[in-house]
Amino acid sequence: MERDAIEWFDRPGGEPAVIVAPSTQWATEATRWLNRIRAAIGDPNVRLEHIGSTAVPGLPAKPVLDVQVSVPNLADEARYRPALESLGLILRVREPGHRFFRPPAGEPRTVHVHVCEIGSVWESDQLRFRDALRASPETARSYADLKQHLAEALGHDREAYTRGKSDFIRSVLAAQIPPA
Repeated sequence: MERDAIEWFDRPGGEPAVIVAPSTQWATEATRWLNRIRAAIGDPNVRLEHIGSTAVPGLPAKPVLDVQVSVPNLADEARYRPALESLGLILRVREPGHRFFRPPAGEPRTVHVHVCEIGSVWESDQLRFRDALRASPETARSYADLKQHLAEALGHDREAYTRGKSDFIRSVLAAQIPPA
């Protein structure tokens, strides 16, 4: 994807990527966020999922929940943006196929909300990767080792940290049979 297609609302800050031991509270907190989002959006056609490393039991992670909100029409921001903003989240990034919300700068970074379209590649890839990690302790360990290495080497640069995981994620997805 071309970087020109990404619209940033306030560039990423200098918060370091720090990997911590897994917490049993992540699932509980994710459920709380999913319930709050469901109540705010109120559309039964919206699909909500806990994704990312905190959604994989036993996996070390940054202590930030990733929540996926899959909507019928991503371009119709009026159907979900005010609801997410009512929960104290702000739109940080608008890119083709994805919107990214999080608490405002200066607030604790406890959740990232990723909005995508139902049936999109974005939706599928996030779920397939999460499920691959859940299904394979060996893959999850390899991913944990990579993230720890990247956090130690590039933790001060969150964009570089995220880019550093890309090849691993692509290889895991490529090894899977795509959904029908």
